[in-house]
Parts: sequence; structure tokens; C-alpha cells
Amino acid sequence: MPKVGITTTIPVEIVYAAGWVPVDLNNIFITDENPQALVEEAEIAGYPRNLCAWIKGLYSTVRRDENIRTLIAVTQGDCSNTHALMETLELAGVKIIPFAFPFDRDYDLLKLQIEKLMDAFGVDWQQVNEAKARLDLIRRKVWELDRLTWEENLVNGWDNHLYQICCSDFDSDPKAFAKKVDAALKKAKSGSPGKEELRLGYIGVPPIIDDLYDYLEERGARVVYNETQRQFTMPFNTGDLVEQYRRYTYPYGIFFRLKDIEQEIEKRNIDGVIHYAQSFCYRQIEDLIIRERLKLPILTLEGDKPNRLDARTRMRLDAFLEMLR
Repeated sequence: MPKVGITTTIPVEIVYAAGWVPVDLNNIFITDENPQALVEEAEIAGYPRNLCAWIKGLYSTVRRDENIRTLIAVTQGDCSNTHALMETLELAGVKIIPFAFPFDRDYDLLKLQIEKLMDAFGVDWQQVNEAKARLDLIRRKVWELDRLTWEENLVNGWDNHLYQICCSDFDSDPKAFAKKVDAALKKAKSGSPGKEELRLGYIGVPPIIDDLYDYLEERGARVVYNETQRQFTMPFNTGDLVEQYRRYTYPYGIFFRLKDIEQEIEKRNIDGVIHYAQSFCYRQIEDLIIRERLKLPILTLEGDKPNRLDARTRMRLDAFLEMLR
């Protein structure tokens, strides 16, 4: 089956309904054995140094994989640098299919975008809704994994992050991914609850650093809420595909996101929040709104290139946890 790269979460039901294989380029980039090399390859090709490392990693990931000759790029509701990413990949011969989440969450405009994507892949509503029904069964398993995280302390922060974030493309193989989730659920239910004394929320884009969750748990704190990753699971009971992607908070304004964040913070009894902001990302500006609105301690972390926590960030995390105690 042909592969199609995706730059972030899109209505993946359409891709599966058409018999294509979606590939979330972010996941391929960050799990590469040397993601920093991908960043440097983009810089050698001409991408500027002072640009988000995710964009550079996505560019090199596509250039390396000769099987990805088509890309669905989100032009509104995600990174504004995606526009230049599209153009440089089009220059390299990749077919670009743009998709836009309307900023005001207008139902008709979103439906129009979804139907344009359906036309591009030659599928109808019946095929898409059948694909949604199949994927929703897997999503419900991941919702249960999330519940076991915050309600029963049976899932650690990393696994909560991992299984939820994979719902953007279901690891390009929904059946195999469902088996992985089943195994994770079985393991969690047979384990013992975590004993960490501090409960944290993580908001913002997924981290480019890979040892954050382990570091926190070694110091007695557990992430029981991953905001954006949870959104990738479409945690909404609706049979309407358009409404599903209207309720999905990540591509829309910060105030819509904050309603969901505030609700989950209260439900999950969270002590403090880590707000992660990627270097050179416009979402860094939203930190001032988050700090104004959320009424609990917040630590803002900034990541640049794929790496492990540096000494300065570890010290800031230590100080934050000490303050919460």
C-alpha cells in the first residue's frame, strides 16, 4: 500500500479508508537512531539554524524515505513554518496535499476541508465512517490506558505519552498497534500502583527531549496528564467525524485549549504543570496567557534539538518539584 506522510494529526480515517498508509513524520524523526543527524542534514540543505528542529527533522525524514512521495501538510492549525516545508519538499518532487483547520472551528469550513481531502483520496463518507468505527475501537483502548494513568496510577508518564501520541497514525498499522495497546493494558492491570507523591500535568507540544518522564519519576513525581498527546486520541464520544475534529483542541486557539486543560487539571487532581515550548515556535508566546489563566504552579521548559535533559533543565525541574513539596 502507498505511504503518505503527515506533518501532524489530520483526519486519518480518510487515509485508511483509501487503503493508504499514513506515516506521522514526527514519530519517525524523533525515534530515529540519530535524530540530530536529520536536523543537521536539513541545515546542510539550506534550512536556517534558528528554526524549529521539528521542521528540519520532518524535511530530512521525507528526503530519506523514497517511499514517501505524497505529503499531507497542515497549513492552518499547526506550525506556520509548514508552508516553507511544503515548498521545499515540492521542489524535491513530493506531491503536497494541503489541509487547514479553520481557526474559528467553523463546522462548514472544516467539513469542506475534510471533503476536499476525501476527494484527493477518492473515498466517500460511507468508507470514511467505516474507517472511523474501526479506529474508534482502538482509541477506546487508549482512553482506558489514560484512565489507568490518572485514576489508578497503574501507567507511567512515558507510556501514557507514547501510546496516546501514536494515535496520530496508529503506528501505520492499526491492527498491530491495537495488539500493543492490549499488551500494555494487561501489563498495567497486573502491576502495582505508582507511589509518586506529586502529580503533574504536561501541556504544550510533545517534548523533543527523551528522558523527561523518567527523570521526574526518579524524583517522586508522575505525569498523569499529557495534554496534546491525549488530544491525538480524539477523546470525544461522537459519531460525527467533522464534530470530532472540531472538538480536537490542538489546532485551534489557546483559549479553547485552556478550557480542556482546566477541566483535566481539576479532574486529575494535579499539583503542578510543566508547559513545554519548542524553541523558535510561535506557541512560546502563548505561555504568558497560560500563566495568566491557570491557577497552579507552572514551570515552562524550552527544548531546542533532540537530546537528553541538560544540567540547567534538571536543576530547574529539581527546584520546581521541591517548591511543590
